Amino acid sequence: MRGGTYYGDGGAGGAGGDRGALSGIGGAGGNGGSAGWVGNGGAGGDGGTGANGGSGGDGGRLSGDGGTGGKGGAPSPSIPFLGLPL
Repeated sequence: MRGGTYYGDGGAGGAGGDRGALSGIGGAGGNGGSAGWVGNGGAGGDGGTGANGGSGGDGGRLSGDGGTGGKGGAPSPSIPFLGLPL
């Protein structure tokens, strides 16, 4: 979510959904929102299993820091020796 037009921080990105019970990968984390003219960017959300975290939002055009990126999820489990995802 974007910050206010002039002042305000960007909103944080949502976390990615997790993988299915038996197979699949989780959803990617959402990207953090960018600030307006003054404010900090929002943090990126963490990714679900096997997925990437979201990127942090941009800081304000005049002042403000960029948001931190989300963490990637744990690797998806795989079949030993074959490397095939479960």
